Amino acid sequence: MKLATWNINSVRLRAPIVLDYMASHAPDILCLQETKCPDDLFPLDLFHAAGYEHIHMSGMKGYNGVCIFSKIPFKNSAVHSRVGKDDCRHIEVSFDGFDLHNLYIPAGGDEPDRAINEKFGHKLDFVDEMTSFFSKKYTSKKPVIVVGDFNIAPREHDVWSSKQLQKVVSHTPIELERLEKMYNTLDWVDAVRHFVPDEEKCYSWWSYRNRDWKQSNRGRRLDHIWVTPPLKDKLKSYDIHATARDFEKPSDHVPVMVEIDL
Repeated sequence: MKLATWNINSVRLRAPIVLDYMASHAPDILCLQETKCPDDLFPLDLFHAAGYEHIHMSGMKGYNGVCIFSKIPFKNSAVHSRVGKDDCRHIEVSFDGFDLHNLYIPAGGDEPDRAINEKFGHKLDFVDEMTSFFSKKYTSKKPVIVVGDFNIAPREHDVWSSKQLQKVVSHTPIELERLEKMYNTLDWVDAVRHFVPDEEKCYSWWSYRNRDWKQSNRGRRLDHIWVTPPLKDKLKSYDIHATARDFEKPSDHVPVMVEIDL
């Protein structure tokens, strides 16, 4: 089974490149974030025609939004509101053998201080709520996968310069601490770092502000796939499709995929 996650930054604007990725990489399940599309305007027919008959989504106009495309039937689809907001950031489905959660954690604004930046406080509270949610809903013996744009690059080499980004939202010590608590809830396994050594640079996002993203290569690994211990030995491969950053009208994120032998 191939499972991929991608912050697409508008599913209607970028439907052509999503369809291209589906055709070229054939994910069995593709989770999108930042779809920016109300459910009644979602281009379902395009994706049904591409072979994805099973779709679960939660979307709103202009902001946020999450979606799961699947060739495999699922059940128990749910939409979760977080931190008292109905802002389309967390959906869940159950497959035969595992539960899947798709998250779009808030970006957190520019100032890493909740006293002056409400968005940063929202981000921290969201991660705290997910920590509580996972610890109450599951044990580490349950096969569970969580994917999405976490808007946090947790490890030293998940950013181009850990030293220079210590005070930049997405890599501040408090964000790393909160995400680590969420990571420890179910003894999660970081599926990409399962294959990529910690000392190796690894990114999934490059800012639009970089005129030449390849040359500057000032990336961050914001997009994640975590699995619980029962799925660790079933991880077979990974792929970060970095060349998607060169697609026509690209997202600033690229698809991240793992293959799992179920």
